[in-house]
Amino acid sequence: MLPLTADTIRSSFVNASRKEVSVAGLPDDLDTRDWDSLDYLGWHDPKFAGRAYAVLPAPDGTPTGVLLRQSNASPQRRQICEWCRDPRLINEVVFFSARRVGESGRRGNTVGTLLCRNFQCSWVVRADPPAPYDGFDMDADRRRRIERLQQRVAGFADMLVTGR
Repeated sequence: MLPLTADTIRSSFVNASRKEVSVAGLPDDLDTRDWDSLDYLGWHDPKFAGRAYAVLPAPDGTPTGVLLRQSNASPQRRQICEWCRDPRLINEVVFFSARRVGESGRRGNTVGTLLCRNFQCSWVVRADPPAPYDGFDMDADRRRRIERLQQRVAGFADMLVTGR
């Protein structure tokens, strides 16, 4: 992911009002992040409980900022994150909803998805699981997991913007 600044993040939001963007709490470690190891940037707002944000690279590479709302309810059973789809279930997964872009969002339409609570997907897909058999190509598997995460993240951004 390309390094982001506070101004770039604030100008990238597609489903938030100007007021919501202006009061959004941003991460304070933007200049020390390992951007090469991130497929998207996600964080919780320290000022507003249940509010989170993600900046997702769109298919054309531009950043797409998304305001997310975390559900108060916990799933009745363990779930798998829709973005990293890690079957080891090492992270807590919660339901997030995002208002759609444009007229659809103004009418109250949202998109929901299950995600790692603390947005650890980039770390999860880079952490190698135990090799299933001798000779397993761990590097190729890691590249495949990263690529699939990037496709799902870009697909979510596209779905919010286009409504498809």
